[in-house]
Amino acid sequence: MANNTDKQLNGKRIAVLLTDGFEQVEYTGPHDFLEEHGAVLTLVSPKCKGEQVQGMNHKDEGDKFDVDLAVADAKVGDYDGLLLPGGVANPDELRIDKASVAFVKAFAEAGKPIAAICHGPWTLIDAQAVKDKQMTSWPSLQSDLRNAGAQWRDEEVVVDGALVTSRKPDDIPAFNAAFLKVLA
Repeated sequence: MANNTDKQLNGKRIAVLLTDGFEQVEYTGPHDFLEEHGAVLTLVSPKCKGEQVQGMNHKDEGDKFDVDLAVADAKVGDYDGLLLPGGVANPDELRIDKASVAFVKAFAEAGKPIAAICHGPWTLIDAQAVKDKQMTSWPSLQSDLRNAGAQWRDEEVVVDGALVTSRKPDDIPAFNAAFLKVLA
């Protein structure tokens, strides 16, 4: 547990956009880290407040988490940053949800910090937020990102301005540290 001197993000509000099929550790790892540093996180989803989203531990069902706010009701101005966990099904569903894509696009257009891990960058493609960006992701997304104009690199974390990307759960410590630095 962090002490008061570690509260670098005190008062910062972070939206976490996800739906069923997210890689659980890509939510819980950054969530707990950011919370320990003083951030307040809101689970935003295409689902309604009070419904639950299903986490995954690779291909096995993990825990369920309560939705704090429907993405249709979320306002980008209420948040200092956006976290996009991966998992295969999660971003695949988000990228076809108009409200989710608009929410991500508004963050990008506002120049607010966005952190996406693993398959999370898929939603950034549909939000037209990757052109000319240095990025990384799960390896299977590299062609998608390059075709959308990103410059893909195979590194544990890549920071391009306010955009932080990582490849996989093993990269979470570097991902967390980079997102903390961008937010603070």
